[in-house]
Amino acid sequence: MPAPDPLASLPTPDDGARRSRERVWDESTRPTAPPGPADRPYAAHELAQGRHLVDVHDHLRGELAQLHEVVGQVVAGTVGVGEARSHLARTTLRQNTWTLGAYCQTYCRVVTAHHTLEDVSMLPHLRAAEPGLGPVVDRLEAEHLVIAEVLERVDRALVAAVAEPGPEGVAAVGLAVDLLSDVLLSHLSYEEHQLVGPLARAGFS
Repeated sequence: MPAPDPLASLPTPDDGARRSRERVWDESTRPTAPPGPADRPYAAHELAQGRHLVDVHDHLRGELAQLHEVVGQVVAGTVGVGEARSHLARTTLRQNTWTLGAYCQTYCRVVTAHHTLEDVSMLPHLRAAEPGLGPVVDRLEAEHLVIAEVLERVDRALVAAVAEPGPEGVAAVGLAVDLLSDVLLSHLSYEEHQLVGPLARAGFS
């Protein structure tokens, strides 16, 4: 019986649940990475490379969950702005003077910075280290651009909600964050499944 793959437990599964009816890409067309060397042993420090990517993504997932929860409560009218401010003051992305818009915009900047770092450093390095990974890298870079567009939509919804306060504006923010949740969680899982092996073999840079 072959030994269990030490990398298999690292990526976060995508449960397929989606909040939005809108689809911004076709997941069935995603390329997959070539299989790694059979029975290659991995040292602890190599496995830590893939684990680090998952850890960074887990932070983004946690902040996204908080963002979605608070926006959902505001949309539903079950939480007032004062309560939301008190809740968000306790999150890791603290704001000295909090507004819903400031919190969303801060999260958007974090995601954008993360993807920019990947595009200029990690992905080119992996493409050079494992040329067979090229189609996956191309797809990941393309998805980063789509996610950037979705982030812009969240920002536009926030601007509109601030300009014209009311339930319609808040509902629009909720729809934009639903779509952001779908694309980001799908992308993070896909990226992990494709890159934990290459990262273990080649590192981040």
